[in-house]
Amino acid sequence: MRPTPRTTPRPPSTAPAPRRAALAVSLAALAGSLFAGLPTSAAQPAPATTAAPGATVAPAGRSAAQAPVLRVRTVARRLAHPWDVQQAPGGRLVVSERDRARLSVVRKGKRRTLANLRRSVWVSGETGLLSLAVDPGSRTLWACHGATRRGRHEVRVTRWRVDRAWRRLSHRAVVLGGIPATSGRHGGCRLLLDRDSDALLIGTGDAAVGTHPRDLDSLGGKVLRVHRRTGAAMPDNPFAGASGKRRFVWTYGHRNVQGLAQRADGSVWSVEHGSYRDDEVNRLVPGGDYGWNPVPGYDESVPMTDHSLPGEQQAAAWSSGRPTIATSGAAWVSGAQWGSLDGTLAVAALKGSRVVFMRFDRDGVLRDVVRPRRLTGLGRLRSVTSARNGDLLVTTDNGARDRVLRVSPR
Repeated sequence: MRPTPRTTPRPPSTAPAPRRAALAVSLAALAGSLFAGLPTSAAQPAPATTAAPGATVAPAGRSAAQAPVLRVRTVARRLAHPWDVQQAPGGRLVVSERDRARLSVVRKGKRRTLANLRRSVWVSGETGLLSLAVDPGSRTLWACHGATRRGRHEVRVTRWRVDRAWRRLSHRAVVLGGIPATSGRHGGCRLLLDRDSDALLIGTGDAAVGTHPRDLDSLGGKVLRVHRRTGAAMPDNPFAGASGKRRFVWTYGHRNVQGLAQRADGSVWSVEHGSYRDDEVNRLVPGGDYGWNPVPGYDESVPMTDHSLPGEQQAAAWSSGRPTIATSGAAWVSGAQWGSLDGTLAVAALKGSRVVFMRFDRDGVLRDVVRPRRLTGLGRLRSVTSARNGDLLVTTDNGARDRVLRVSPR
């Protein structure tokens, strides 16, 4: 018997209606001229806005000539696959390295090891020590990582306390386990502390198993929402009254969530890898179905958002079309010093080797896309997070001699 969800959202056969204002915008058409004729020192021309079926093309937004000149500094070197960077108290940065399973603290250009977690982190393929979240007020740190439990691999979220000097971890606790893993492919995993509640959001991958994204009793291919300390399902989750794993589910139908970012209005947005097409940025709606259903088997020829499925699927706010650029981490840009980039979503690209700035209006409609030339040619870029002064922190992911970069407007 299928449990009845608490609120309006329902299981896949009767999923919530899509947000009609959302646009799926293709980067494949490179002949567009949103910013034609503007100085290339400010930004490269943005791609054309080619709408998906049923969408309306958004008009061009602000002039890219107002965009600031960007300064890029290296604040940490000699890293290998740094997956995430988060700011901690006292100007410190905390960095995770996927394959080394190492947590580092960076301060004033010097790196030291906070913890070597190889004994507790399972590393394989795309899975290892992944996303971090830091609560500076309580010196609490969360990490998402591969793990082994009773001889089986999984992805889990673990919480630690950090001492006042940020030199030692203690009070280890598993917040949530049982996120599926197979070979290490499509392991996710992005963490986000909700500013407006005690929730921790967890973006997961489908582990390359076709049935996971739309199976509400699998934690794979989802955005999950749990209490950040107890790991309990949040009481206002769409299926919180149900038994089983679906009580943790906030949204479903995802392929491989790589980014989560919360806008100033409280809305949460996800970034995920497409297959051979359609990387996506999605505005998340509680209980929403985002339409990835690669069955039978693992059929990657299906659309990222398949509107032929039963029920209603949420349309992407932005989609790369073909080719993909392998979008990853993201952060909302904030501060008048950013000029016309203030209020945009900065999205890192691995294959695309750049940071893309996307402007959405208050209804989630894409207005323009800017690709600053200063943020291209830096190699594969994994994470973008915000420092407290508004600067952006970016990790490269080239596998050797990787860096943490600090991007600030001059």
